[in-house]
Amino acid sequence: MKASELLQLYQEGERNFAGANLRGQSFEGKDLSGADFTGADIRGTNFSHTTLISANFSRAEAGLQRRGAVVLLLLVWLFAAVSGFFAAFNGYFVSLTFNTGDPASFVAGWVALITQLAFLAIFLCRGVTVAIAVTVIGAVAGAVAIAVAFVGAVAVAFAVAGAVVVVGAFVGAVAVAVAGAGAVVGAVAVAVAVGGAGAGAVAGIGAGAVAGAVAAANILISSYIGWRALAGDPKYLQIRSVAISVAAWGGTSFRGADLTHANFNQAHLKSVDLRKAKLVRTSWLHTRRLDRVRPGDSFLDNAQVRSLVQTGQGQGLEFIHQNLRGINLATADLENANFRAADLSEATLAGADLTSASLVQTQLDKTDLTGCTLTGATIEGWGITGNTNLQGVRCEYIFMRWVKPGASNPNPRRKPDNYEENFADKEFGYFIKPIVDTLDLYHNQNVNSRAIAIAFKQLAETHPEAELEIAAMEKRGQDKFLLKARTAQQANHSELSQEYFEAYNQARALTHKDAQQLLAAEKDARIRDLKNCFDMALKRPSFYAENYQQHGDLMAENSGPNINAGNNIGDVTGVASGDISGVINLGNIQGDINNAIQQLPERSDATQPDLKDLLSQLQTAIVNESELDEAEKAATLDQVKKLAEAGQAPEAGSMKKLANKATQIFKGTAAGLTEGAKLATVWEAVGPVIMTFFGLL
Repeated sequence: MKASELLQLYQEGERNFAGANLRGQSFEGKDLSGADFTGADIRGTNFSHTTLISANFSRAEAGLQRRGAVVLLLLVWLFAAVSGFFAAFNGYFVSLTFNTGDPASFVAGWVALITQLAFLAIFLCRGVTVAIAVTVIGAVAGAVAIAVAFVGAVAVAFAVAGAVVVVGAFVGAVAVAVAGAGAVVGAVAVAVAVGGAGAGAVAGIGAGAVAGAVAAANILISSYIGWRALAGDPKYLQIRSVAISVAAWGGTSFRGADLTHANFNQAHLKSVDLRKAKLVRTSWLHTRRLDRVRPGDSFLDNAQVRSLVQTGQGQGLEFIHQNLRGINLATADLENANFRAADLSEATLAGADLTSASLVQTQLDKTDLTGCTLTGATIEGWGITGNTNLQGVRCEYIFMRWVKPGASNPNPRRKPDNYEENFADKEFGYFIKPIVDTLDLYHNQNVNSRAIAIAFKQLAETHPEAELEIAAMEKRGQDKFLLKARTAQQANHSELSQEYFEAYNQARALTHKDAQQLLAAEKDARIRDLKNCFDMALKRPSFYAENYQQHGDLMAENSGPNINAGNNIGDVTGVASGDISGVINLGNIQGDINNAIQQLPERSDATQPDLKDLLSQLQTAIVNESELDEAEKAATLDQVKKLAEAGQAPEAGSMKKLANKATQIFKGTAAGLTEGAKLATVWEAVGPVIMTFFGLL
């Protein structure tokens, strides 16, 4: 079927092209979404930059046309011949060991033999990269050194032998890898023929047998390397990459195509170009020759991932830090699999078995988890969002905390807390809902508050449409910090997280002097305020954290402190907003608070609590609290001022919200103090009264 004919039928509404012969046709840049190419012959077909959303290529035959295969075979023979030529050259040098009448040639022969053996050993044991590097260095430095000590022939033997053996082995290995199982014998035969004949011709009759034997040995080693490259040996990835690239010339091309939801189940995909293709939820179950496609930088470049999408079997496997964005793992068996810090955004795991899997810090924005099993999974810091589909998730219990083997605190914070209880049907969805809609920025080592402040402010200014607003902060252990930010509903959490950590790592790499200059340039002190806020959160785990009952950690059930990184810094005004040294004048702050308290209206009913008196007690307790440093006192006093402002109109919705935030911060701060601390004692007495005054209890 011609391309023009198919496109006309598609325009008329036809979608069924099952079994069609489309060899060598071009659909470049067209839209064939939803087309059914089941069992079609698409060898040599050009689908570059074609829109193929939900297209069905199951059992399709892709790859090279017959003429393409013939051209490839000729190319393989050419590579084999070149490899044979280099092998013959090396054979000639080794044959010089029989030239005892010429000392220079005799020594050169032995130098060449030893050099070849050394470089082949490096190639076999350490791989392509090391062999090439050693070849370049050795050929130059060794030739110079030996040329000084011996004659020119010896220098040439050393310098050339190493380079020739590596290049010859590389070309020969590529030839074998390109040929594949079907044409290996022919490629080796050509290489041996050229190598043997060349060696005999160059070395002469007497030493021809030795030269030929050496050439044959070089060729066989090259063949072995090519076979190992084709099998996926990591030492020879460069050879495999070159071979697959060559083999894909003239094959089926999906380069730059949109293959979202496309189906390649049981298709034959040898010599297929998938570079820059959009592989979102594309299905690869039981696809043949998926290891021979040209994958570009997609997850198909990883042998373990290729096997996973082909078989759906990933029990106990590790995918730590892997970029698996858009992968299709529907119904896969992933029991005990480890996806720590992996990116599974936009992927589908619908119906998958994730029993006891590790989803620690896993990005799951727009991920489909419909009907999957999460019983026993660990979800500390996982990146679910409002766009994550959790419908019908089956889960009896979950672990909120990853426990390092041998940790002093082995509590994984199981939910439900009672080990005798499990979630009822659909209960997990209700449990997880309150923590879905935040952007979770999890810092797991060498936490730098200055870099956090710089990166967060930069992110907020770059993406004003995301409406970033800090919801809560939590210090976990000695070197872990979680920053949770509310966002607009349409915000892409995965992209925001990636961009934030790129900026964070750049800011963390700044020298102290550069960072100070950057902070000094912020005249409105926004970065400095955020930095001090983060500093206090790091010093005191409960500071600016809310009590998420469901989350099992110090995260919030109600809305947290409103810290906006745009033009205003919400609840951290007054915190170190002076010069860059962070010196805080508590006297000035207390003066502002006294004024705010005195402006409160007199109570009209003597039976009602006196808010002035209650706030004065809190103010005194904060100032005299020995467990708080100056910055913490300033931040906590600022909440007293907020309560005083809210007391001006306690029935107003905005004022009640302001009071709610302030009381939540007080609760967290008091919880972080030791039992019997002055502020904790005062808050225990006046806190409930203040909350009752604002109708929060």
